[in-house]
Amino acid sequence: MKKAGKPNRNRSAKLRTGGASALMLVILIAALIALNIGAGVLEKRYGWRADYSFNSISTHSGETRELLSDLKHPVHIWALFRNGDEDAPLLELLDRYAAASGGKITWEQADPGLNPALTVRFSTETLTPGESDLIIWCEETGRFRVLGPDDYVDLSIDQETGEYTYAGWTYERSITMAVDYVTRERVPRIVILQGHGELNPEETADYESMMAANQYEVVYETLEGTQYIPEPTDLLVMFSPLRDLTDAELGVLTEYAARGGSFLFTCDFSDPVEGMPNFSTLLRSYGFLPRMGVVIADEKATDTYYSGMPTYLIPEVVSTDITMDMIAAGQNHLLLPGCRAFEETEESDRNLTVLPVLRSGETSYLKVLAGETTSIDRAEGDAQGPFALALEARRITAEGYLSRAFVIGCSSALTQQQIYAMTDTAQLNLKVADFLMNTVQTGGTIAAKDALRPALGIGSLTLGSVMIVALPAAVLLMAMLVLYRRRSR
Repeated sequence: MKKAGKPNRNRSAKLRTGGASALMLVILIAALIALNIGAGVLEKRYGWRADYSFNSISTHSGETRELLSDLKHPVHIWALFRNGDEDAPLLELLDRYAAASGGKITWEQADPGLNPALTVRFSTETLTPGESDLIIWCEETGRFRVLGPDDYVDLSIDQETGEYTYAGWTYERSITMAVDYVTRERVPRIVILQGHGELNPEETADYESMMAANQYEVVYETLEGTQYIPEPTDLLVMFSPLRDLTDAELGVLTEYAARGGSFLFTCDFSDPVEGMPNFSTLLRSYGFLPRMGVVIADEKATDTYYSGMPTYLIPEVVSTDITMDMIAAGQNHLLLPGCRAFEETEESDRNLTVLPVLRSGETSYLKVLAGETTSIDRAEGDAQGPFALALEARRITAEGYLSRAFVIGCSSALTQQQIYAMTDTAQLNLKVADFLMNTVQTGGTIAAKDALRPALGIGSLTLGSVMIVALPAAVLLMAMLVLYRRRSR
């Protein structure tokens, strides 16, 4: 009869060790899962995830954080994306908006194909929300803004090919301005007057779109034969009228100015201002005296005009309330194709202040193109520069209100998308509107994020080179430590 063997203590020890290892592995896996879930919750609620993208595309600026901390009304955002087709940086940015707002901003993803009622609800005569759009809605004010992929890019023009290129991403700027628009108590209104041969809505569509995207309401009105009476809080815009105001219309505008209303005028060199006495009276009330002719740059002063075209002026930007921030930010590159000049005098009454905003080059000259005179070459008798190309004015009215006005001798500079893309004119438009309406628009100064990754340089290779050497070295060191421990047993 065989004797019972002794228990295998080594086997029992191995089982206990293996069980403990398995338990520790299970605990480690559970801890990692919990950590991952917790990190996701913290990112959703507090925006804790670090942004290591080359352009920090999901990082907020101080201006956005200030807006979100002072948000007065709740905002809800629908991101219209199909599952699998999401814009990951955009959705991550929405998480950060929700976290930074302390719950005032909420958002959800919605498939537009499965939510037709949602798109119908926020459709207008000119716009229907679609795939990849954002609907930003404030129930308290009843306002909404729809943002699409075109709202997230900053365009520029390639000077060699003349084609539009992506200069940067404007996710944050567009969303911040939209949130400000839907939550503010009052939206500033720009009224573009019609009825006197001014630029029509088709010709001012780029201006309208740009200003609407920057939190302004833009409408068109006529004075004659209508019930429209301008409010002092509105900004009246007259884009190069070709026919004169009636006496009644001049009376309406004079009363509007007396109550503190403000004007934006453009006056092209070809406009028949000399034959419009009432319109000229309105301009003179702000110290604006148009000169006949078109300003021509001196061909030798190549920095004062564009690409061999002396009628395409690159003006000097004078530091005023309108332009000082632009100059400080280096946003002073403008283009004025075919520009009229204005008298620049030091004389004014004690209630009127007039300042030049843009000037032509020192050696520019004024050419009156009339009759058989079609050449733009300098000739004897041509007035010599520099000339004021744009002016700003403040007038204290008899009733004690402050009325403001701005005039520029080139309407295309303010109304053409191509010039916006080539220059800083879009920023000038916003600064002019801020000056005339005495407002400050939130988000307009948020810089675009770089669209293209910077080219690699010698400094860019340093970290990669170190990692190429360091990682294999670290693996080799760990292997040697393991082998050393095994040899020591």
